Amino acid sequence: MARRLIPALNRVLVEKIVPPAKTNTGILLPEKTTKLNSGRVVAVGPGSRDRDGNLIPVTVKEGDTVLLPEYGGTEVKLDNKEYHLYRDDDILGTLHD
Repeated sequence: MARRLIPALNRVLVEKIVPPAKTNTGILLPEKTTKLNSGRVVAVGPGSRDRDGNLIPVTVKEGDTVLLPEYGGTEVKLDNKEYHLYRDDDILGTLHD
């Protein structure tokens, strides 16, 4: 049975994207060119509440590719896969093709 984590409040569950270490033709890429700290959003929480009790929704949605800070997040292991939990306001932005 696969477990599913639904983040609390304004937290976002992210699976980090590991860039390829070499091209399709077998050329090894330097580590600096492959180091974009990004991930795919797997799940999002409902959001947090302001002082008046109004819901502030999370700004990203499942499936988004996001730019992550170099440090931070909480590592979570589910079914032998590694994920990271971030607060919505820790995510630096979304990446688009």
